[in-house]
Amino acid sequence: MATKTQVKNYLAYWFQLGKQVVTDDGKTVFKPKTVIQGDRFSAEFEQCWREILAASGRACHLEGTDQTVDELLSSAWDVVNCARCDMLVPTPEVPLDNVLCPCNDLPTWPNDELPQPRLPINSQAHLFVMSEKLKSDSIAE
Repeated sequence: MATKTQVKNYLAYWFQLGKQVVTDDGKTVFKPKTVIQGDRFSAEFEQCWREILAASGRACHLEGTDQTVDELLSSAWDVVNCARCDMLVPTPEVPLDNVLCPCNDLPTWPNDELPQPRLPINSQAHLFVMSEKLKSDSIAE
């Protein structure tokens, strides 16, 4: 079962590659210009996520896919890495033959010459952990 965090990260990755979340009626489009800001998701992305959740994800799906966000948050789906491009992709708990990764309609993806989409990174926390490891290694010597 996919968690809210996994579905949020899934959408964040694909937003970074230009995908958008659309409603089934096509009247509403979610496509934040900025997804990551420093060590966290941007306010614009967080607002999109809140709006999608406010509608319970019903009738909202990532462009190029058939699964609604509501379906992805159900126990019937999980979010795993695509075997082709290593991006997050939904997969049914009971595998189906016709589920495609959203990379299916991106002719230039995967592209090892471009930076990969990513999640926010808290550089200060990461550097602190590295510093603590270096200190403990020097004490052990």
